[in-house]
Amino acid sequence: MRKIRTGIASFGMSGWVFHAPLLHVHQGFDIALILERTSNRSHERYPYARIVRTYDEMLADPEIELVIVNTPDNLHYEMCLQALEAGKHVVVEKPLTQTSQQADELIVIAKKKGLLISVFQNRRWDSDFLTIRKVIDGKMLGRLVEYEAHFDRFRNYVQENTWKELAKTGTGTIYNLGPHLIDQALVLFGLPASVTADIRRQRSGSKIDDAFTLWLNYPKVKVTLKAGYLVRLPGPRYLLHGTEGSFLKGGIDPQEEQLKAGILPGGPGWGEECEENYGSLDTTINGLHYQGKIESLPGNYLAYYDTVHRALTEGGAPAVTAQQGRDVIRIIDAALASSEKQKAVEL
Repeated sequence: MRKIRTGIASFGMSGWVFHAPLLHVHQGFDIALILERTSNRSHERYPYARIVRTYDEMLADPEIELVIVNTPDNLHYEMCLQALEAGKHVVVEKPLTQTSQQADELIVIAKKKGLLISVFQNRRWDSDFLTIRKVIDGKMLGRLVEYEAHFDRFRNYVQENTWKELAKTGTGTIYNLGPHLIDQALVLFGLPASVTADIRRQRSGSKIDDAFTLWLNYPKVKVTLKAGYLVRLPGPRYLLHGTEGSFLKGGIDPQEEQLKAGILPGGPGWGEECEENYGSLDTTINGLHYQGKIESLPGNYLAYYDTVHRALTEGGAPAVTAQQGRDVIRIIDAALASSEKQKAVEL
């Protein structure tokens, strides 16, 4: 398997927890450079990777094929643009950019130069979402009529020393948690006809919108997406209802916590949910009534980088394209307009 020499543009939370461990384990990538402006933390786990102090130094290395842009959201457009102009393929954290116009510009440049740009929408490979796709694809609920997904947290204070809590364009829960829920919905149902949204602030002293409810309007299925920081007692993360039954799923995929604990992907029990988090199914299939738990499929974030490697070595598109990343931003743009105007916004 040909190894893709890769540079990681930041070693904050996403570099430490997600990208570096996944790339380290994957046989198709070689972490050659890691950007740390002042510290040398990455050397503890990845002594084979050279530390650079500037992004320009990383882009100037002729052996680097792929750059991971995992910096704050407001830097995504500029850093992706620099990488593409330097002839590098790009994997960028969600959201791709802060506006759909910026996303369109990157797509045009990448196409012109024959380069890949993909968005790290890792939660397509969450245990619960993989299981839900199986339930829907298998028509276990008959014709699906309602889909509701949550990404709720309890943080009743304003977190200090993070750009995510600053009052500026491109921050807030709709940009932070929204891309996960929106991307999953687009995978399942495609682009909606219109978007209706209620985006608001709930925490005392919050400078950002920290809760939202989105309704993606389709002809035959009602899709509701919700997130908030004041949910101390969460209900199901997913609620699916169809003409033959319902599926409710709580808990959250274990991969992030496994990665935080230093457990490397691919070992025994990787991505497997505990039995208490299995979803509940009550339905009729082929005339037979079933009521009980459904064992969750194991999550697999490595599968994202499988698709990136395949695209770089064999051609074709990765599982998550820049065009799909742009569609997520289109939904966010429409949601912000809808919430401000208090009416549905057509796409």
